[in-house]
Amino acid sequence: MISLKGVSKIYCKDGIGLEQIDLQIEPGEFVSVVGQSGTGKTTLVKLIIAEEKPTTGEINVGGWDITNIKEKDIPFLRRQIGVVFQDFKLLSKKTVYENVAFALEVAGETYDRITQVVPKVLDIVNLKQKGDRYPHQLSGGEQQRVVIARSLVHRPKILVADEPTGNLDAVNTQEVIEILKRINEFGTTILLVTHNKDIVNQLRRRVITLHNGRVIADEKEGKYRL
Repeated sequence: MISLKGVSKIYCKDGIGLEQIDLQIEPGEFVSVVGQSGTGKTTLVKLIIAEEKPTTGEINVGGWDITNIKEKDIPFLRRQIGVVFQDFKLLSKKTVYENVAFALEVAGETYDRITQVVPKVLDIVNLKQKGDRYPHQLSGGEQQRVVIARSLVHRPKILVADEPTGNLDAVNTQEVIEILKRINEFGTTILLVTHNKDIVNQLRRRVITLHNGRVIADEKEGKYRL
């Protein structure tokens, strides 16, 4: 599903994002990527979603070699990969329903398709009854759940969540993690980037630990050991 072979990302002489990374993430896995700030976690995400290209090595996502992906092909890749960041980036003048629908509108989906998909993804994140609310009327956890719903509209094979609970309290954090687990049960591969020890230790799923741009541990049922 996600394969990195000999991948390095060098920004400058003294700025190494990743160094000689070899990773294989299988379909349906739930993988946590951990490490201190500046260890390469964000660089890894940017390479997987083709926001950046590797300096050396090969990257394959969903059977597609994206190592030297062309600009025109990136939107098609992004439909295979749902992305959730710490910052919500919701459209303040659109309702919950409209925020989620907008992701389909810009992809040229029909009205009928939009009216079918949006209620389903809102139901997955337990927000079906709040479709007419605006972002400022929601809690932080609810806003993040809207972001997750928006990331699911294209039925992605992979969901990359980069510090999705960084701005949330313990209760909302737990709600978001439970939703990610549910999405994983549907067969979606989850790549969770986090510094939250409690989340990682509670999940008891595969944990990849980065340090100074290298993989220093890869455990099937790991813990946050840093």
